[in-house]
Amino acid sequence: MNRGKILSKNNLKYMKTKIALMTALMAFSYTFAQENPHANPSMKSYSRKIDSIVVSEKIKMNKELDDVDKNFNNNKINIDEKQKQRAEIASKYEQSINEKVDSQKSELEEATREMVKDAVLKPNDSSRRGKNQIIFGLGGIKSRMDTEKKTPKDFLSSWEYSVALVGTSYASKDNPFKFYDKSSDIKNVVFNSSSFAIRYENQLGGFKSPVFYRLGVAYRWDQVKPKYGQVFTQDNNTLAIKDFTKGNLKETHLDNHYIFVPVDFRFVLNPKYIDYDGVKYLDNRKSQFSIIAGIYGGVRVTSNIYNKYSNEFSNRIVERERLTHGVNDFVVGGKLGIGYAGFNIYVQKDFTPTFNNNANLTHKYGLQIGIELLNVNF
Repeated sequence: MNRGKILSKNNLKYMKTKIALMTALMAFSYTFAQENPHANPSMKSYSRKIDSIVVSEKIKMNKELDDVDKNFNNNKINIDEKQKQRAEIASKYEQSINEKVDSQKSELEEATREMVKDAVLKPNDSSRRGKNQIIFGLGGIKSRMDTEKKTPKDFLSSWEYSVALVGTSYASKDNPFKFYDKSSDIKNVVFNSSSFAIRYENQLGGFKSPVFYRLGVAYRWDQVKPKYGQVFTQDNNTLAIKDFTKGNLKETHLDNHYIFVPVDFRFVLNPKYIDYDGVKYLDNRKSQFSIIAGIYGGVRVTSNIYNKYSNEFSNRIVERERLTHGVNDFVVGGKLGIGYAGFNIYVQKDFTPTFNNNANLTHKYGLQIGIELLNVNF
């Protein structure tokens, strides 16, 4: 009798230990999958199924064991019968779990083959290289949000949000590429504008092609300042620059706001490649030099004149005036730039003048130098 009790206890203890080990294994697999979102999907599926089997069978087993304990407490069975029934229940569910796990062997074998294939064919540390990244560079911040991208092909197309700090000057028709012309009646400022763009980029040609195209929508804000002691005025349907006579001028500028549609082409100068599944791809995750060339067209949303000054009656007087004439509603231009990783610098020229014939200005054509400070890839 004592030997039967020992066997029953050992059998039940073995069963509980086995279930605990399998539960721990499933917990580890789940944790690994959470920390490695690009882990093999077949192994994820297998782990979930095994976890479900163990949990389900354990719930049913515990219910039957509770019923046995209840019968013993109600004096319906003696201690020997209790131990016997518990051992039989443990043995039954051990067999049930083994049979159900064995039925999933084909899926485990397939998952294992996929993991071996990924380990051999994918580049080293590919699971981490595909994760979200933030790169700080000379040109600012480059962030990659590529949680769903796994293969080199996936990285050949992307959505990108970019922010650029821009220096805008204005050129005359006779000298269209003369930056910061001293003879201009507009003040030359290093950075006085900004640009925000959302664009889609995709490869043009085969997987080894170094050419990409970009299509997007952009917002551009240009701030124009007259030289010291002067302000913009609009009198008699004419936009002009005149001396300020109302008091002590503290700040003044004219703001133009545009919505643009840019079309760019990016040419990779030193393409780097990667082999995956027997196919050669351009590795778009590598830091590479690129030349960017494109055109853009836009519409002016609004323009306004801002003046802040003081006089004998007040230390702070602000005037805002909406511009009704002197500025063209449409702008078309071209762009040329160079980039490396997160650093991008470009020059762009408005082919159409910013200011029209109702503006009494000598320099009317926008000329810009921009540096992209932030790039977020999706």
